[in-house]
Amino acid sequence: MVRGKTQLRRIENPTSRQVTFSKRRNGLLKKAFELSVLCDAEVALIIFSPRGKLYEFASSSMQETIERYKRHTKDNQTKPTEQNMQQLKTEAANMLKKIELLEVSRWKLLGEGLDSCTLEELQQIEQQLERSVSSIRARKTQVFKEQIEQLKEKEKVLAAENARLCEKLWKGSNEQKENVPYDESSPSSDVETELFIGPPEGRTKRTLQLN
Repeated sequence: MVRGKTQLRRIENPTSRQVTFSKRRNGLLKKAFELSVLCDAEVALIIFSPRGKLYEFASSSMQETIERYKRHTKDNQTKPTEQNMQQLKTEAANMLKKIELLEVSRWKLLGEGLDSCTLEELQQIEQQLERSVSSIRARKTQVFKEQIEQLKEKEKVLAAENARLCEKLWKGSNEQKENVPYDESSPSSDVETELFIGPPEGRTKRTLQLN
């Protein structure tokens, strides 16, 4: 009968968990001892139980093995290997070459250092400049359009504000006229009427007498 594969997960039963820990711990310590004896390897093993109890095994000295581990880790982190150094040098050299090529290309686009260029290189530079000018003009046109649209929007806002102010001013003027009081003693209100019947000569005499 083929035994199925056991699924690794935490044992929920505390008693079973403690029994399994003791068995596996002893087996692990035994394997560490056998490895150090059979292969002449320096082995250090540290185990803490769920309750915090320490179990350890060292083929020589635990402290010396830990110090050796620290030195080894530090050396690997701080000192690059010769292969890494060579790779860094190669990458730096390639980067310098790219920078030089870009610098030469920039000077040629500025119209300098063209004496050593062939006809084909000059044509390529000319085509590149034409493409650049075309892109610049397209972008310039788009910027102009965007600015015109912005100005149109501002014009609409200003026109609406102007209309609002004119309407407010007109309403204020009408309200002021309606609120002016009527004065009966005003000269324009003193209207003197007098009825006179007779010839014009008599009317003239009458006026002179009143004066």
